[in-house]
Amino acid sequence: MKKYQLKNIDCASCAAKIEDGLSKMPEVKFVSVNFANSTLHIDAPDIEEVKQKIKEIEPEVEVAEPTEELTPSTKKPAIKDEMAENKFELIKIFVTLLLLAAGMIFEEEIHNTPYHFAEYLVFISAYLISGWVVLSGAVRSIVKGKVFNEHFLMTIATGGALLIDAMPEAVTVMLFYVVGELFQDIAVNRSRRSVKALLEIRPDYANLKVNGDIKKVSPSEVHPGQIIVVKPGEKIPLDGKIIEGNSFVDTSALTGESVPRAIKVNETVLAGMINKSGLLTIEVTKEFGESSISKILELVENATSKKAETEKFITTFARYYTPVVVFGALLLAVIPPLFVQGATFTDWIYRALVVLVISCPCALVISIPLGYFGGIGGASRKGILVKGSNYLDALTKIKTVVFDKTGTLTKGEFKVTEIVSANGFKEEDILKYAAYAEANSNHPIAKSILEAYEKKIQQSDITEVKEISGKGIQAKVNSDEVLIGNDKLLHKENIEHDKCDVEGTVVHVAVNKKYAGYIVISDSLKDEAAETITELNKLKINTVMLTGDNKSAAVVYAKKLGIKEFYSELLPENKVEHIEKLLSTTQDGKVAFVGDGINDAPVIARADVGIAMGALGSDAAVETADVVLMTDSPMQVVNAIEVAKRTRMIVWQNIAFAMGVKLFFILLGAFGIATMWEAVFGDMGVAIIAILNAMRVYK
Repeated sequence: MKKYQLKNIDCASCAAKIEDGLSKMPEVKFVSVNFANSTLHIDAPDIEEVKQKIKEIEPEVEVAEPTEELTPSTKKPAIKDEMAENKFELIKIFVTLLLLAAGMIFEEEIHNTPYHFAEYLVFISAYLISGWVVLSGAVRSIVKGKVFNEHFLMTIATGGALLIDAMPEAVTVMLFYVVGELFQDIAVNRSRRSVKALLEIRPDYANLKVNGDIKKVSPSEVHPGQIIVVKPGEKIPLDGKIIEGNSFVDTSALTGESVPRAIKVNETVLAGMINKSGLLTIEVTKEFGESSISKILELVENATSKKAETEKFITTFARYYTPVVVFGALLLAVIPPLFVQGATFTDWIYRALVVLVISCPCALVISIPLGYFGGIGGASRKGILVKGSNYLDALTKIKTVVFDKTGTLTKGEFKVTEIVSANGFKEEDILKYAAYAEANSNHPIAKSILEAYEKKIQQSDITEVKEISGKGIQAKVNSDEVLIGNDKLLHKENIEHDKCDVEGTVVHVAVNKKYAGYIVISDSLKDEAAETITELNKLKINTVMLTGDNKSAAVVYAKKLGIKEFYSELLPENKVEHIEKLLSTTQDGKVAFVGDGINDAPVIARADVGIAMGALGSDAAVETADVVLMTDSPMQVVNAIEVAKRTRMIVWQNIAFAMGVKLFFILLGAFGIATMWEAVFGDMGVAIIAILNAMRVYK
């Protein structure tokens, strides 16, 4: 799938028409047009055919490659002030207002003579100045056979008003339409800038260290293994490991957390962080295109390509709604004068024109996608990456949240807290055998044993290392056969031991088939873990914990957290089985799985909503998850659900408000109570209010 920039796309209905037209092309496998950031995501073999189809639908729209990021020397100045940016529109509005005021001041005197030339001169001049873009757009659409759109509605409504000598109303409707369009442009541009502001965390340059000299280069020119220097106040341009220096870094652009984080030698830093104090020398570990910041930017920019069902419905609704309204208005104009005694064509045509103005679907077509766009942008600012507005909707329907334990609810910082010996073995011998058996493992438990041992491992003493899936490790250390693992391993190998259930995470050790003792390893809960479970319970969301730990350890953590349902001693495939059971039994909602992104990719992929926590450094998590939380705080799960619910609430507020007000004014118009003035509010007034309401979700 490729992404393109759409130039000169000035209305949401145009975007919807382009998407609908392209989706009907047999060679197009996927298409999504995002009006909010003027982008086209498409999976098609021939882009030239796509460009030609877009020209047929909207001749003014051009397709271009996404603009590359500018280097500091070529970066364009900041966007101009909104008043200056819309100078032409403002002049047009001001001139129209002057002409309209002049026409209305002298209207009484002029109107004594029917169809006076001066009346037409003033009002039609104002009408053409304000409505030329609308009129020309309607003509071009009709020529192409695309009749039913907002330009057509406005042209018919205002043109009809001119013909029945309701010229002030015609000009006012067109003027307010232009004012409404201006407000829409400002609102959409602000939403675009909000996302662009997020994208400004992209680093501009890197200080590459070459033969002792510092050379300023583009981050894309730096490769893994090379050394860069980051001065105080600069952005870290690439993912890497600190080899010299210590500092505090601002991670707010990535995680939404305002408190600077202390870092030192051998710690990992990510592109987009800002170095606040000391000079840092960093060894680059990833290409810029594979860095965390690049993945984040890609996720944010592409998020709106996956649309919510509400967005799809509104687009489809608008496509059929407009022709129905036009034919309904036509019947309203023609039938009553033919069958109702005393009814005049002038009166009923006016009523039909009022209905046409009110019925324009702008408020829905623009504000609904804008609401979801704002929800995704607002979530990103909190350190929550949602890969599509469909996942925002899915978050609102969650009934069960399943947590992995280690690294998700706990810190994953294992420490040896107790060593219990048996059968004459010494504690230091037990620790040594365990350390040698785990010497080549990257598992957090293995690392905690090696840290406790503290001595150097002689790799030549280790032979025949074999992992026993879900149970432990078998290894030869010198001439001794060492078994380390869980209680299941001892039973499998028929090793006699006096205690099976030990509270906490336990590693049993056996040497030459003789039980030597066990090591107790403790992990601590994350600060907000228990509070997260409490908040989810308040939202009436069930919580489940899955862990590979033994049952006694699982009981301890579940009790501390307040989780009633938990499953222990699970392999990764067992976790998938449990998720599938929950999916089959959860009828009226969605099941979410929250993992730390290291070995949970299969379960994340299987859940209705896969959530990867603290997964900036995990490629598998970023690729697989539907929602990526950029911090290690489980409370972000609650925040993600609340953002999603707020977004959906605002979207449905707009739908109810727009449809309710329009229906009310349509009835008033049909019964002759509402005039063109009320119609203006029913159309553009509602659109502006809906857009402003949609923009609240950014906050």
